[in-house]
Amino acid sequence: MVTLQHYLFLSAVLFTLGVAGVMIRRNLIVILMSLELMLNAVNLSFIAFAKYLDSIEGQIFVLFIMVVAAAEVAVGLAIGVAVFRQRGTVDVNDINLMKW
Repeated sequence: MVTLQHYLFLSAVLFTLGVAGVMIRRNLIVILMSLELMLNAVNLSFIAFAKYLDSIEGQIFVLFIMVVAAAEVAVGLAIGVAVFRQRGTVDVNDINLMKW
């Protein structure tokens, strides 16, 4: 039987992989995917706690997080496409848009 600890362990592993992806990789697309992985790990823990506590508030939070994640993906990809068209790369180290 799958218990709450199993869900929380999987959530912690996914969140750690997401943090590692954000810290190690420098490609904008990979960073956005790692952020999505982190948000999904949090969603998994919310759903696990909602099931464990027999409550619906966790599922409501997940709905809001998914809306924010969808908006983040849309804005992030639009910025990434605009940067790629201007600079020719999506490598975060090569993008210095704030510098003159």
